[in-house]
Amino acid sequence: MKSGGLLHPELAFQIASCGHRDLICIADAGLPLPRNVPRIDLAYAPGKPPFFDVLKTVLQEIALEEVCWAEEAEEKSPHLVQRFEDLFRELPQERIPHEEFKARLEAVRFVVRTGEFTPYANVLLRCGVPF
Repeated sequence: MKSGGLLHPELAFQIASCGHRDLICIADAGLPLPRNVPRIDLAYAPGKPPFFDVLKTVLQEIALEEVCWAEEAEEKSPHLVQRFEDLFRELPQERIPHEEFKARLEAVRFVVRTGEFTPYANVLLRCGVPF
């Protein structure tokens, strides 16, 4: 048994299977997901697990080169955007219309669905390399 780090076996497998430039999505409970995209559904109650708990755990496991979120978050959930900007201050950050964000889900390697109920608590993570 692992004694630390990421314990969820499917999530650990999916992350370990990613390569440079692969896209991962960490999503709130309401984001409509394409049927053909693998989904790791962690939601078990409203708000559980919280988006940022899941995001921070995933970030400990991967190298990133870019992040993206919906520009509508700036109006609907400005506190969310502030946390994104703080967390990703050293990375290129892209803001796109929510409809375009949803269209990009077709290209993700997998989606991690949280129990988050905050509007637009969704982020696309582009994998980088650790060197």
